[in-house]
Amino acid sequence: MAASLIYGATGYTGQLIVARCLERGLVPVLAGRSEAVREFAHAHRLEARVVGLDDPAALRTALAGVAAVLHCAGPFSRTSAPMADACIATGAHYLDITGELSVFEALAARHEEARSHGVMLLPGTGFDVVPSDCLAAHLKGRLPTAARLLLAFQSSGGLSRGTATTMVENVSRGGAVRRGGRIVPVPPGWRTITVDLGRGPVSVTSIPWGDVATAWYSTGIPDIEVYTRMTPGMRGALKASRYLGWLLRSGPVQRWLKARIRRGAPGPDETARARGVALLYGEVSDAEGRRARARLRGPEGYTMTARTAVAALEETLAGRATPGFRTPSLAFGADFVLGIDGVTREDVD
Repeated sequence: MAASLIYGATGYTGQLIVARCLERGLVPVLAGRSEAVREFAHAHRLEARVVGLDDPAALRTALAGVAAVLHCAGPFSRTSAPMADACIATGAHYLDITGELSVFEALAARHEEARSHGVMLLPGTGFDVVPSDCLAAHLKGRLPTAARLLLAFQSSGGLSRGTATTMVENVSRGGAVRRGGRIVPVPPGWRTITVDLGRGPVSVTSIPWGDVATAWYSTGIPDIEVYTRMTPGMRGALKASRYLGWLLRSGPVQRWLKARIRRGAPGPDETARARGVALLYGEVSDAEGRRARARLRGPEGYTMTARTAVAALEETLAGRATPGFRTPSLAFGADFVLGIDGVTREDVD
């Protein structure tokens, strides 16, 4: 297989992805902005390249001989553009593990540019958004006339520092849904509904998850909402942010919140990941009142991210990459997620 490069390899999720690569027999180049990547790579007998995203020329040099990049260094709202620039310039396919709406939309806008250079742009190869995107595409296949898509999920186990940092940076930006094919803002914690994720009815609350962007490209369904299970306290904090957004995005509060994150654990430990589970529910309906529903179950979010991201990398290196912007299901099909260890899907009706 052609050479691959993992950027952000020393981060919490990056390390899980490197471990998964080695399990699968892949030998990626490891890269990052600090010298720590050399020691990490040496421990695994892998090549290391130290380069910052703020040096375009050096970044292009670092991608020499690389067929595909799996970008794992967030927040991707700051890091995706320079890496995508370098990939397009060098002809390397771009994959990442973002779940940020703005990143999906920014990369989708570069579809023609990437296609003309023979480069695939595939963001969201992790838990954000492989299982939900594949579930949406499956449901669209079951009801081709679908005009509304509802997705809901939960993943137990906890958050990594990177995920928490991204959440802190986006906490004051509000919610989002898609209406008539357009992303429209809604208040944080806009709506709470009841769904059955597979263990009985539970309350889930709307969030601006990546599928508000990606499911439109995957299915063409114009109205999309995404929900997640959260505690009453989390739901209350989300609603409070409607009035405290100005405070939450202030420099002192952002620095205090991020300092607290840095003092915490890097992410869920192996035991928490092994015990954790991800549950997803999807429902589509059309103007005539027809609907289709399905559920998906798999390992907890970070374990699933490592498995789906490496599977997407393997597909890409095997020559199954189509140039231009792609979602996971557009790239590899609605059943791509079923090839992941521990993932099952059931049609509810």
